Amino acid sequence: MFRSLIAVSLALSATTATAQQPAPAAKSADGTKPSQILMISFDGAHDVRLWARSRAIAERADAHFTYFLSCTTLIPRARASDYKAPGIKAGRSNIGFATDANEVAVRLDHIWNARNEGHEIASHTCGHFDGKDWTKAEWLTEFETFDRVLLNAWKDNGLSDREPKDWANFVKNGITGFRAPYLSAPDSLFQAEREHGFRYDASVVTHDPVLPVRKGGLARFGLPLIPEGPEARRIIAMDYNLFIRHSAGIDHPSKGDEFAERSYKAFKQAFEAQYNGDRIPLQIGLHFVTMNGGAYWAAMERLVAEVCPRPDVACVTYSEALDMLEDRSDAPAGTPGAM
Repeated sequence: MFRSLIAVSLALSATTATAQQPAPAAKSADGTKPSQILMISFDGAHDVRLWARSRAIAERADAHFTYFLSCTTLIPRARASDYKAPGIKAGRSNIGFATDANEVAVRLDHIWNARNEGHEIASHTCGHFDGKDWTKAEWLTEFETFDRVLLNAWKDNGLSDREPKDWANFVKNGITGFRAPYLSAPDSLFQAEREHGFRYDASVVTHDPVLPVRKGGLARFGLPLIPEGPEARRIIAMDYNLFIRHSAGIDHPSKGDEFAERSYKAFKQAFEAQYNGDRIPLQIGLHFVTMNGGAYWAAMERLVAEVCPRPDVACVTYSEALDMLEDRSDAPAGTPGAM
């Protein structure tokens, strides 16, 4: 399932956004540096074991994470035909479907509990298809499908008696961010996001950590390229890209410790560069898959445990980061980085 989920691999490791490089975040009134923001996110958010693990990691470190949810994980395989992506036959999904309603129930409990713990649930569409050629209308169709599936998830799986009373409000007003599968972000996506009412997008890639750029009311975050390995070659700060570099996408659990150490050093050096510098927020993306013996989750967990408890570090969701940046920014409205 994972191989089909990320069929577009190496191209991402060299792709960068064309957005301007925003100015550093403003300092506080007394001249001290602002908190260093660290955003950890997870694409797909399906494996219930990793839901439990990620929530436990966050609790220990007093951190909040962003979960970019794929909605076919809330549709049992027996009802696969309920989902149809733009231009794709009904019942197809690049990441499959839930096994049954019991699995969906466990996942829904994790989603709701995570939300109540301060984590953010955001959208990763439904079937993880590459929308590079989708029109604005097709993106809007997929957004509407996501909303419908999430809104009706308890009822459609025979769980109406367990649905939280605030669930509908959460779905209608609490899903404010989006990341495109394969980080595939045509202009039509941004047009659709603005029309749908998303507050931010997290689909582009930037050469360095930069502040989000606001265009037409939509804040656009970019995953940075960070130095990694003996030659410090840059790579997207995301587990799958590291997996491709380290082992060409072939699982080598026996080398997990080696790859975890390399990844941790890359994450930590990228973090310290901002912490000791201009304190631009750092983003690190993972999937709900443990590649190379869990190397990349281990590296993330080690970093979070070490840096998130610092009093001048904020390990927060994308929405929380936006709030913080708005509070501390003194850039004129409409300029890159202005919140």
